[in-house]
This record gives sequence, structure tokens and C-alpha cells, in this order.
Amino acid sequence: MITSPSLSLARTKLQRQSVLIAVVCAIADVLSFLVQDLPVDGAWVVALLGIVAVDAALASRTKWSGAVAIVAVLFNALVALLLGGPRTLRLNETGVLVASYRAGAWLRGRRAVVPLLVVIGGMVLAHLTRGYALDWYVLLSAAKTVLISWLVGRYTTSRRAYLDEMRRRAEQEEREAKEAVDAAIAEDRAAIARDLHDVITHHVSAISVHAGAARLRLTRTAGDESALRSVRSVEDSSRTALHDLRQMLDLLLGQRPKAARDPGLADIGTMLERLRETGLEVRLDVSGTPRALPPGLDAAVFRIVQEMLTNALRHGHGGPIEVAVRHTGEGLEIETVNPLAPEKVAASGIPARTAPREGRGLAGIRARADEFGGVVEGGAPPGGENWRTAVSFPLGGPQ
Repeated sequence: MITSPSLSLARTKLQRQSVLIAVVCAIADVLSFLVQDLPVDGAWVVALLGIVAVDAALASRTKWSGAVAIVAVLFNALVALLLGGPRTLRLNETGVLVASYRAGAWLRGRRAVVPLLVVIGGMVLAHLTRGYALDWYVLLSAAKTVLISWLVGRYTTSRRAYLDEMRRRAEQEEREAKEAVDAAIAEDRAAIARDLHDVITHHVSAISVHAGAARLRLTRTAGDESALRSVRSVEDSSRTALHDLRQMLDLLLGQRPKAARDPGLADIGTMLERLRETGLEVRLDVSGTPRALPPGLDAAVFRIVQEMLTNALRHGHGGPIEVAVRHTGEGLEIETVNPLAPEKVAASGIPARTAPREGRGLAGIRARADEFGGVVEGGAPPGGENWRTAVSFPLGGPQ
């Protein structure tokens, strides 16, 4: 049988406490025996050793609690009977009380009731051997002495069981509440995914269809080659957007295909090539020795560069857009530099390395970078004409 470390520790502590209780009971009963100023001879020495042995049995296993209680009270009565003890003689009453407590605490059903009745009977017999007459005083004295300790043991374990049940119910309710929240979140995510799919897919599909139709017309009419490239780029980008959207929605719903692969640092060149097909000038500078990146970081780097380029297209003033990927000895650095729109150049009196009112694009870059310990820098020098965004990732030294 396999037991947990916490259960083994609790069992060890319980055994130590049982030994301590047995020792204390033996000391108390021996001292109570000695202070009675009884004549010491061989029979009394045997009785004294018997007290120690019976009290030592209190350290035995809990399933033997009933037998220990019966032996303790029978020893009490037997010694008093054989030695003809006086009315004041007290032997191992402490051990009898603790044994009764253990029987009430650890046993159930007949295994607990039978030792109780035997112990009460043994206490009555012990009173009779000490010269007491059988009357209500003897019966009540024996019953209350044993019954109270037995009931206290019963109450202790019942209270512990009640607290354990309350704790179990609280944990169950907490688990059910968490499961309900998780189910509600999953349902909301599924609804959001469906809405995204219905809305965005419709519009992007329309873009793809119109771009395809325009490309066919340009091809038939021998239209401008640059316009044809632009339309083809729009068509390809819309298809890629649909593919990425489906992947993200599958991920949101927990249904992502196993064969799907996130784009990474190696796919940045392809992304830039698509931008060049639109006539936009984009330059890529890769320096240093590339190193293998963790899959999560590799995908995050691609998305960060993608967002940098999106910000440059939305808020910049055309090209050229400079993209730099630097593999240093300590990490990875990504940087984009793009011209600012004329109306923003005059308002760029903001120190470098700081960002103006942070929009969703830069906030998304910062969130992805923070996930992997990256540092984001964004801003334009005072009066400058270019906007610079840079992210650096520490990779723990050279590989």
C-alpha cells in the first residue's frame, strides 16, 4: 500500500504521542501507588511492574484499544482481589481512564460498547474487592469514571469527522465553482470565436474574392505590372490572414491541429517579401550567429515583428522600413525604423526610448515581450523624422 508523505508524518506523530501518554500514565500510576505508604514486599513489586506493563500497552495500535482497556481494568480488580487492598488502595486508575478514552475514540459499534461495559463491570468489581458494599454509589462512581472518558473520546473523533466533512464539502464546492467558472469562460470563448469567425472571415474572404477578380481583369487586359503585383499581394495576404485566423480560433477553442506550426523567426523574410510586392521598400539586416529559440519565443518574435510592421504601415509615412535582427552573444535584438508622417514629425518632441500614448499595437508588443523577459524601447528623437521600436530578449549567454 502506497502512503503519502503527509500521512506517514501524521502517523509518526501519533505514535510518538501515544508513547508519551503511556509514559505519563505509568509515572502517574506508579507515584499514586507509592504515596499510599503500603508495605513493600514481593507481591507489591510484582503489582508495581504490572502497572508499568499495562500502562505501556497504551502505546499499542489503536485497533487494540478495546483489549487494552479490558486488560487494564481486570488487572486493577485482580490485584486488589489478590492483595486484599484496603478501601483507599489505588492502582492504575489513570491508565484505565486513558484506555477507556481510546476505546471510545478509535472504536465503533460492538467493538467500542463491549469494552465500555466490561470496564464499568471491572471498576465495580475493584470497588467491591476494596471493601465497598454493592450500592448505587459504587455503580454510579464506576459508571461516571469510565463513561465520561469514553464519551469524551467519542466526542473528539465525532467532532474531527464533522470538521473533515465540512472541509471536504467546502473543497468540493470550491472545485464545482471553479469548474462552473471554467465552463462559463470556455463558453464565452467559443461564442467570441464564432463571432470572430463570422465577422472577420466574411470580410477577409470578400477581400480575397475581389482581389482575385481584379487580378484576372488586369491579366486579361495586360494592365500595369506593379498594380498586378499589388493585387496579387492583397490576394495572398488575405488568404494568409484567413489561415492564421483559423489557427487562432482553433487554439482559442482548444482544437488546434497537431500538424499546425506557428511561424517563427525564419519566416520573417517571407513576410517582408510580401510587403515588397506591394511596392513598399523594406530592408532586412540580420547579424550575428543565429541560435535555436524555444518554440514559444520563436513564435512571439515573429508576431512582434509583424506588429512592428503593421504599426509602421498604419502610422508611418511609407518606406523605407528598416528591419534589423541581431543575434548577440547574450540574446536577441529586434529593431524597426520607419519614417514618421509629416504631421507627426512636429509633434515628436518626445525623448527617445519613450512612447507616446501607447496604443494596442505597442501594448501587444510589450505584453509578448514581457512574457519572455524582453525589454521594449519605442520613440522618436526630438524633432526626428523616424520612429524606432526595439525589443531585446536575454537568452542566458552564448549557446
